[in-house]
Amino acid sequence: MIGLDTNVLARFLLVDDTAQAKRARNLILKQATVEEPAFISTVVMAELFWLLDRGYKLTRKEICLLLDGVLTKAEFEFESMEAVLYAFNVYRTGRGDFSDALLGRIGRLAGCQHTYTFDKGATKLDDFAAT
Repeated sequence: MIGLDTNVLARFLLVDDTAQAKRARNLILKQATVEEPAFISTVVMAELFWLLDRGYKLTRKEICLLLDGVLTKAEFEFESMEAVLYAFNVYRTGRGDFSDALLGRIGRLAGCQHTYTFDKGATKLDDFAAT
């Protein structure tokens, strides 16, 4: 199994740097298989959403289109698929920020009743409570 950093996954998806995109594509196509999927951590997913949103200024719809394929490919294995899918659904439906939803759900899956925050936007999500 191989692990993928945010920059490799971003080059693979965006093809914004031709040379790096080619290397990322070759790596993923050759080494990420159903039998030996590429590992993608929750940190990479949080960074990727931030990069696509804030760095590349993609719309929510564009980000969802890009990542739909990644989340459904058997060639990718996620650190916490349940948390990632939950956060993606929150993001896709416009109910909140991906990273907030991911953070809250990871806490919930770890047994937390709530994750306490000062972030008023995050408190709208089920897994958070205001401090």
